[in-house]
Amino acid sequence: MQKLNLPTYSFKIKNSEKHTLIFDELRKKYIVLTPEEWVRQHFVKFLIEEKKYPVSLIAIEKQLTINNLKKRSDILIFASDGTPNIIVECKAPSIKITQDTFDQIARYNLKLNANLLIVTNGLDHYTCVLDKEKETYVFLKEIPLFLTNSK
Repeated sequence: MQKLNLPTYSFKIKNSEKHTLIFDELRKKYIVLTPEEWVRQHFVKFLIEEKKYPVSLIAIEKQLTINNLKKRSDILIFASDGTPNIIVECKAPSIKITQDTFDQIARYNLKLNANLLIVTNGLDHYTCVLDKEKETYVFLKEIPLFLTNSK
């Protein structure tokens, strides 16, 4: 798999008859290792190891319904009070991050009302706050460390 613009982590990887699998420590099972999953697994480790987000507040592929359609947020981080705090949208490294990517995560946020939105393809990472009044994004220079009183 491709080297990402994230620290290097070790993962449990195994081969099945049809696929290469990676062990997801949060879901406690092996998942098919796609380029997007490679990014998701690295980003989750990054949030836990480098940014100190507690595993107990992180959900992967959390289902939500938008306009009667079932969608899944790649990574959802809750605040200590259980409300959504950060939504992370992961793309494969070969996928260019475009306005459509931000529109997608903004649609998720209409439902979740999180404080921060993060978009990553493992190479480029964008962290922003949605200014709802101006309908624009305010970009941050880096992903904030976990704060126990977030939200």
